[in-house]
This record gives sequence, structure tokens and C-alpha cells, in this order.
Amino acid sequence: MKKVSFVIPCYRSEKTLPGVIAEISETMKRLPQYTYNVFLVNDCSPDNTFEVIRKLCQEHENIRGISLARNFGQHSALMAGLRYSDGDFVVCLDDDGQTPADEVDKLLNKLEEGYDAVYAKYEHKQHSAFRNLGSMVNERMTRMMLGKPKELYVSSYFAVKRFVVDDMIRYENSYPYVIGLVLRATKSITNVAVTHREREVGASGYTLKKLLGLWFNGFTAFSVKPLRIATVFGAVSAMFGFLYGLYTIIKKFVNPDVPIGFSSMMAAIVIFGGMIMLMLGLIGEYIGRIYITLNNSPQYVIREKINIEE
Repeated sequence: MKKVSFVIPCYRSEKTLPGVIAEISETMKRLPQYTYNVFLVNDCSPDNTFEVIRKLCQEHENIRGISLARNFGQHSALMAGLRYSDGDFVVCLDDDGQTPADEVDKLLNKLEEGYDAVYAKYEHKQHSAFRNLGSMVNERMTRMMLGKPKELYVSSYFAVKRFVVDDMIRYENSYPYVIGLVLRATKSITNVAVTHREREVGASGYTLKKLLGLWFNGFTAFSVKPLRIATVFGAVSAMFGFLYGLYTIIKKFVNPDVPIGFSSMMAAIVIFGGMIMLMLGLIGEYIGRIYITLNNSPQYVIREKINIEE
């Protein structure tokens, strides 16, 4: 009998978690060919989320609780849960009830067919306009920077086989990016259509700052393409500057009365200076992350564990 581990990062979900757990329990009763456990990772939520997790762990022996010492972000929380998971299949989903746990059989069936990873695809997303914009940018970024197939849709609701998880948890960089880790481990990935529900309680925990941080993780941890793009921009700018300087000299020879333009010179300085600063900032981002990684900065720090034996 195969085992399924559910990994759920939790943040501001004291009101939604019991419903998610109840739905998982009812769904797995319809799938007697599987045993299962659930790993709830509290990402230092400011509300009573961990107290709810503690209560759920007391009521269900197959629920495990992990509490992080500070807010490390969704992907670090996922990595914490993945490292303790022990299922043949591992399913990651959200804590807000928008990802339908009662349709997990669709993901598991695709794994049984032979795929290594399965992502839920939503025909009609119920996110806010800001969150949808962030998802669109993330889609373009993963396609351009990480080589994600154009037809593949990635989401926070996905299932992977054990060997994929084993490869993912080998990654110890301070800035994990789960999508990049899955794409690095296998190309046998597919989508399955599921329903996306409206949020009943609260609002998304993703802010602009968190989304930008997530994109930078994907940029700098799994691709050097930003550096190559910066190199191309630098070469194009240098060529443009050379041609503009040549044009200015020729124009002066043709018409000596043409005054040298202070405004055009300042515009050129501002443009090229800004591009240089942007490229230096990008290089600095890479170097800074290398420095932090060399200092063994952890992906997460666990304050407390419930129902987990070392």
C-alpha cells in the first residue's frame, strides 16, 4: 500500500485549516489504496495558527506539526515539510481552502500513470487582480529563465514522486525556489484540471515585496540568464554610445556652427549611468547571495515539532 504525504505551509490560517484537514480526511476515505499523513508547517503566523495545528495534532495521530522560528516564506516552509515527509507520493497545497483537496485523486492518478510530477491547472482562477498579475509574471519568468515548457502551467497545488522530493531536499541554498527544484529534477511533468475556489476567509499573504523576493530567488538560484542579458544590454549600449559619438563628430565637421548639446550629453550620461548601476546591482545580488550561502544561512529554523520523531 502506497503512502501519501500532504505538505501544507500555514500562515494566517487559523479559520481555514480545520476545514482543509476535514476535506483531506474525507477524500482519503474514498481512496483506501493509500495511507496518508499531513505535515502542517507554521511559518511564524501572527495569529493562532499554531495553536490550531497543535489541536489538530492532538486529535489526529497522522498529522504532524512544525513551527518555524520566524517568517521564512512559503517555499522555505515547503522545504521544511518536504524534509520530514515520508510518503511515496507527496502533495503540496495551500492552507486557505482554495486548492481543492477533494480532487487530489486526479493528481495521484497521473502519478500512477507514470508522470513524475503533476501540477493542478485552474480554468478559472479566483485570485485577486494583483495575485493574477504576479502569477502571469512568474509564468513568464519560469519559462524564460528556467526553461519551463510553454504548455506547462505551474501552481502551488502539485504532487511529486518520492525520488523527486529526495532530489529537492538535497538543495541547501538559503533561497529555495520549489518550481526550479522540480524542473531541475525531472521533465516528466503534466497538468490536470481542477477547480479553483473563491477565498472564504482573509486575504492572500503575498505582498509585492514577497513576490519580488520570490522572483529574485528564481532569477539568481537557478539561472545565469540575467547576467547574460545584462551583458547584451551593456554591449548594445556601448555600441549605441559609440555610434552617437561618431555622429556628433561628423555633424560638427559638416556644420561647425552646430553647438554641442548639453541636454543630449546629460541624457546620455543619465541613461548609461542608470544601466551601469542596474547591472552592478544585479551582479551584487548574485555576490550577496553567494556570500550568505557561504555563511551557511539556513533555509529555515524550527522552533517546535509535534508528532515528529527524529
